Amino acid sequence: MRYIFMRPIVFTPAATRQWMRLTVTTRRRISTRLEQFAAMGHGDVKRLKGRAGCRLRIGDWRVIFFEDNGQIVVAAVGHRREIYE
Repeated sequence: MRYIFMRPIVFTPAATRQWMRLTVTTRRRISTRLEQFAAMGHGDVKRLKGRAGCRLRIGDWRVIFFEDNGQIVVAAVGHRREIYE
C-alpha cells in the first residue's frame, strides 16, 4: 500500500477573489493539477525571476504560489495574459 502525503493548499484573499471569477470547469481543471502537485510534486513548475515563488502552468492558466511551512500558498490565479502584470 502506498501513502501519499498531500501538502495543504491555502489561498490568499486576492487569489480567492480571482479563483471565484473563474468558470467551474476551469476551476476543476486547475484544482486537479494543483492537488496533483501538492501530493506528488508533479507538474509544469518553474521558479519566477525577480519574484519570490513559482508558477504552475495549466494550459493558458497560471497559478503563482510559494511554499511556507509545508503549505502551498497560492498568491494569484489567472490567464497567462493577465497574471504577470
